[in-house]
Amino acid sequence: MPRIEIDGTTLHYEDTLRGERAVLLLHAFPLHSGMWADQLAALADHRVIAPDARGLGQSSPAAAPCSMARLAEDARALLAALGVDRAAVVGLSMGGYVAFELYRRAPGLFQGLVLSDTRPGADSAEGRAGRERFAQTALDRGLGWVADEMLPKLLRPGAPAATAARVRAWIADGTVEGVAAAQRAMAARPDSGPTLPTITCPTLVMVGADDALTPPVEAEAMACAIAGSELVSIPDAGHLPCVENPAAFNRALRGFLARLPA
Repeated sequence: MPRIEIDGTTLHYEDTLRGERAVLLLHAFPLHSGMWADQLAALADHRVIAPDARGLGQSSPAAAPCSMARLAEDARALLAALGVDRAAVVGLSMGGYVAFELYRRAPGLFQGLVLSDTRPGADSAEGRAGRERFAQTALDRGLGWVADEMLPKLLRPGAPAATAARVRAWIADGTVEGVAAAQRAMAARPDSGPTLPTITCPTLVMVGADDALTPPVEAEAMACAIAGSELVSIPDAGHLPCVENPAAFNRALRGFLARLPA
């Protein structure tokens, strides 16, 4: 499986090596590139690249504290190493936070932007404290506890048992160090609200209709703040519409990619 050394860490990534146009998929916490399996298969006419964040999936944990800046630079370095100078960037949940940071650093990289089930705002003091408690408990109790905590938040009520089992397995593929580092990186992320009106590339905002973590009302507000953006609600899905309703998610994504200028 493809791996690359970036700033002292070995990152695993998927690369379909198909098509001329590139799509970068940035995954949710605490999962990895496996959550994009349906998209890797569906986007047969694009070169789809999906990295695992540090310490999650098959990427090794970072030796130093993590940050959105570090994750954005990892993605930027990966694309550069693969010879990709422009891409449509898709960020879901934590991946959206990384996409915001990447846009601030390299707006010319973006052929288009898809923000799914994410929010621009920074954490409150209470939110930051909650993430630190989560990080400490994950280190103490392990990935089984992480899965028990996250599954009800990631999936809609009544999600199929097979879907829950897939998500649980993706969480188990990571490391507690990676989970803790990602939580602390999200806690320290900057407010991306001021970034929204600066986004000039074509943008699609998607949200699971039953997402309780980043509900549709937040997606609507985000779409309103990005000039010319599109908004799509994915039915029968919670925080992971690409997993829970891949047919609807892929239909919206493929339509958006087809409309992007050359």
